[in-house]
Amino acid sequence: MELRQLKCFITVADTLHFGRAAQKLDILPASLGRQIKMLEDSLGSRLLTRTTRSVALTAAGSDLLEDARDIVSRAEQIEATFREHQRDKASVLRIGAIDSAAVGLVPQLIPLFRDMHPEIDIELLEQKTIRLLPRLLTGRLDVAIVRPPEVLDPRLVLRSLFFETAVVAVPNTHPLAKKDRIAVEDMADEPLIVPDKGSRPHSHDLTMKLFLEAGLPARVAQIAEEKQTIVNLVSTGVGIAIVPRWISRLAVGGVTFVSLDLPTGPAKNRLALSVAWVRDTRDASRDAFLQTIDQHLDQLAITA
Repeated sequence: MELRQLKCFITVADTLHFGRAAQKLDILPASLGRQIKMLEDSLGSRLLTRTTRSVALTAAGSDLLEDARDIVSRAEQIEATFREHQRDKASVLRIGAIDSAAVGLVPQLIPLFRDMHPEIDIELLEQKTIRLLPRLLTGRLDVAIVRPPEVLDPRLVLRSLFFETAVVAVPNTHPLAKKDRIAVEDMADEPLIVPDKGSRPHSHDLTMKLFLEAGLPARVAQIAEEKQTIVNLVSTGVGIAIVPRWISRLAVGGVTFVSLDLPTGPAKNRLALSVAWVRDTRDASRDAFLQTIDQHLDQLAITA
């Protein structure tokens, strides 16, 4: 019985869905199935019943679940405590950030932070929210700038920062590139490049809900995962895309970024930006970084 197998079992038990559990763990469903099978073999008992339509705990699985949670929680606590002690010896702050924050916010924050704390080194990881939050829990990151998840792990603290401004990326030769501002109605007949909903739900939902609220169909021509890929596809004429304004800092030729008129509605506030860290942990470097954000939040929000 391994800790990884217990984590897989707990995630399946919480979701009762192998696909969603695999996505949450950032592994393939087949790999998740193998982990569960090895755990069952090591314990000599069936823990889950699985059909094409449903997943359920067996009696043995229900008996194991709470013990598994205790074991994993204790192991994570030991790991976090150890990493915290190690961090006290080495002044390195490990920051995670989603792509738009890594391009636009972090480059503004780091000089401000280093002016106040030149003794602290910084390591930066750019990733999606669904991959940054687990790294906080395992101690591989100290703080992360993310989109707020639909369900927040109670072991994490999430502080809202501000909403990023959305713009429209269009090819330079497109008629919309000549406009000062673009309304949703202007994009009614345009092919759209949309982020993948599974890995980028906020950006995906922004586009889809804007069209839904306007009573217009969204003509999705291409789904892509990375913002860099999306902007590159725009440059080749595949379609246009709604992206955070900070993404316009990416050096991609042949693309114009035009301001987007956002009507009042739920979609307007989809690009929320937050900062997250692990609850009830001591970290002087992290707290200094959070203080830097608080001191300069108003001027940072203006640039978003």
